[in-house]
Amino acid sequence: MFKPRLSYAKVAPAALEAVMTVETYVRACGLEKRLIELVKLRASQINRCAFCIDMHAKDARRAGETPQRLDLLPAWHESPIYSDRERAALAWTESLTRLSDDGAPDQFFERLKDHFTDKEIVDLTVLVGLINLWNRFSVGFRLQHPAADHA
Repeated sequence: MFKPRLSYAKVAPAALEAVMTVETYVRACGLEKRLIELVKLRASQINRCAFCIDMHAKDARRAGETPQRLDLLPAWHESPIYSDRERAALAWTESLTRLSDDGAPDQFFERLKDHFTDKEIVDLTVLVGLINLWNRFSVGFRLQHPAADHA
């Protein structure tokens, strides 16, 4: 278990305020809450951010996600239970989260255009960037998820 390194909110409250402004935008942009949480959860899984995985799995359940869909999210490529719109968003999420691997190939962007408006593509891209920033805060500063419901 890691020991937290510092409290970024205390050290740089203006930085947290700026990130929260983007978070507020994302929450109100019009993308479906369940989709937002799937994207946040998938990026957090890739980044191995336990704090954010815990948070977004809980938020996804509150938004109506089923345990099966959450359990299968790491293997969404092989599961038929995700819509084409969700698949396009998840492919884009993985591509942007692993940007150094493949540089966001045209095939993922083209798939987005079949299921999202231009504004939604921008909003989705902001969302992916935002959760990657949150992951870097949480992993970099060693935030710990609550263990109160640990069985």
